[in-house]
Amino acid sequence: MFIQRIKSIKTYLYICLIGCIAVSCKKLDQVPQSTATGAAVFGSTSGLELYTSSFYNILPNADTIPIFRADAMSDFGARTSYPDFLRPGFFDARQSSGWNWNDLRNFNYFIQNCNNPNISLAQRQHYIGLARFFRAWFYFDKVKRFGDVPWIGKPMAINDPALFNGRDSRTLVIDSVIADLDYACKYITTNDNTRSLVTKYVAYAFKSRVCLFEGTFRKYHDEYKLQGSANALLSQAADAAQKVMTEGGFSLNTAGGLDKAYRQLFITQAPVASEDILVSVVDPALGIFSDANWYWTSATYGDRLSLTRTFVNTYLNIDGTPFTNKPGYQTMTFNQEVKGRDMRLQQTIRMGSYQRLNGGTPEAAPPVFSYTYTGYQPMKWTQDDVSLDGGKKSTNSMPLIRYAEILLNYAEAKAELGTLNDGDWNQTVGALRRRAGITGNTSSKPLTVDPYLQTNYFPAIADPSILEIRRERGIELALEGFRFYDLVRWKRGPLMDQIWNGFYVPALDVPMDLNDDGVLDVCFYKVMPANPVKGVTYVNVAETISGGTPNPQRLSHDTYGELTWLTTIPKKWDDKFYLYPIPETDRLLNPKLGQNPGW
Repeated sequence: MFIQRIKSIKTYLYICLIGCIAVSCKKLDQVPQSTATGAAVFGSTSGLELYTSSFYNILPNADTIPIFRADAMSDFGARTSYPDFLRPGFFDARQSSGWNWNDLRNFNYFIQNCNNPNISLAQRQHYIGLARFFRAWFYFDKVKRFGDVPWIGKPMAINDPALFNGRDSRTLVIDSVIADLDYACKYITTNDNTRSLVTKYVAYAFKSRVCLFEGTFRKYHDEYKLQGSANALLSQAADAAQKVMTEGGFSLNTAGGLDKAYRQLFITQAPVASEDILVSVVDPALGIFSDANWYWTSATYGDRLSLTRTFVNTYLNIDGTPFTNKPGYQTMTFNQEVKGRDMRLQQTIRMGSYQRLNGGTPEAAPPVFSYTYTGYQPMKWTQDDVSLDGGKKSTNSMPLIRYAEILLNYAEAKAELGTLNDGDWNQTVGALRRRAGITGNTSSKPLTVDPYLQTNYFPAIADPSILEIRRERGIELALEGFRFYDLVRWKRGPLMDQIWNGFYVPALDVPMDLNDDGVLDVCFYKVMPANPVKGVTYVNVAETISGGTPNPQRLSHDTYGELTWLTTIPKKWDDKFYLYPIPETDRLLNPKLGQNPGW
């Protein structure tokens, strides 16, 4: 984060001067010219460093779209309400947002003016590389959201007629993004062990993300007729990922043991330098906290996001076999089904022996039904202290790019190209599964299709490797902000229509012990018992609640079965949801922008 690199009050005041030099606008057609000379900034390396520090503000951080909230719109998460964006008739161009170009002028102004001959060519190229990296980040977000967008490669004057041009094709914009990243990979010279700065390996890692997204998008979205260019992008994704794998010096974190190593990446203040590639750092010394604990524990604040049973079923057994191969898995209770599974499950949701500090004393912490709708309550991002649960108090830093993603990018690109071999599998998916404690089927790529995964998620995919890589990606990167756009690029938006289901309840009026500690935790009822058990949370699953309102919390077979949530609310995926609409106000200002299909 930018503020974390400010060394003193003097430096901070200097940045204010830079803000005056690089004035930006809210809309693409409202860009004023620069109002001050840039000589003080562009005439020294310290000025260039300070200016480029301002670019970090566009990255997710504790205040703007924290990564730990970014999967709130996904197929695997039940939440308090269904996102309006995905509900027919609830969202249109008048509610759309994101058509904001403030930051672009900042990057372009810097690139155009970083030309002082008193600074060495290598130093100028380094700082321009940083600017071009952030411009690529900015534009990748725009393409994912809107598809075709205007490519602007220079700071524009207010009377520039190009301000009212139409949108450029996604192919032109993506080619320009990749050119920016190639420049960044070549010229950035930053060395950084704090994992908070952009280095050449951050640029390579991000290039692998961009090229994988666009390569698979073009492959599966045949309506664009761009399949012929997909493999070239997938090859670039694999090459960029391999560069990080062979030269970057990163490795998967295994410190603390296999039952803790995965989650440590998400709850510690200091980045885990072995695996983290780029991190948004939270620093109490600078007054920088997040609200992660509050978001993931509050009954009233945030989305109350809970994983669905359909997704939890994809976690393998510890021996590497599919959980859904077990006879009777459909009617296993929560405390039964979570045993003997991929160790990432116990590091992602509350289960088993999980404890939290309360007044300094460890206490059992089973799923809490004042929060969860399904029973699968996430704790991946929450620090284990209830004193941090209210307000902005969390001190855990947030990985934005980590080595695990790069391994998955490489494996998926190779599998989509048809060139994935056993060695590739062993060093990517196999390594991730071994870190999760899985003992079998990690050294060579799979030869058989898991029917559960294919039927429930990817019926058009017959390649076992692609299926398993998608399983792995969903599990490894769960709740890190990848899922919705993974579904977009795979053209699997209809998965958003899945029922939000929860754990299996064998019968009404029978309190359940969710963590096998001998203490009863929750009971489901239609008529509240006259003598409720002390300490048990009672959940109403009757057909209606007060006033005859349909109850959003039910059991799939009325008196037993899986928990279900919000089945009373109609929802239906529409292919127009693969892109957001151009906001109406911006389209009225410039009709040449047009509108995305269906909107």
